[in-house]
Amino acid sequence: QVQLVESGGGLGQVGGSLSLSCTTSENILFFNVVGWYRQAPGKQRELVATINVSGNTDYVDSVKGRFTISRDSAKNTVFLQMNDLKPEDTGVYYCYAKKLRTDYGGQGTQVSVSS
Repeated sequence: QVQLVESGGGLGQVGGSLSLSCTTSENILFFNVVGWYRQAPGKQRELVATINVSGNTDYVDSVKGRFTISRDSAKNTVFLQMNDLKPEDTGVYYCYAKKLRTDYGGQGTQVSVSS
């Protein structure tokens, strides 16, 4: 059974930085795409950032230029570096992975940004 184990997050300040990491129980390169969703209070879940097996990255417009997704294949880990934090970045962040037609998700980690 695929497991995605997240770590990081916590409380950050406006303009500050936080980082997240997610380690997969299988070779990360077996997944077509890995990335991060977030669920903000009262808002729909949104896909924040992804990296595909070729290393191509994609971001939701609201985080472009501030967030960076990266991958360490040797450690089966994907990272999300979040800079220049804004209050609207607050939410639960979920690691996400897709293999063929199956989606997998982590347990979520809270990110709170205070002004």
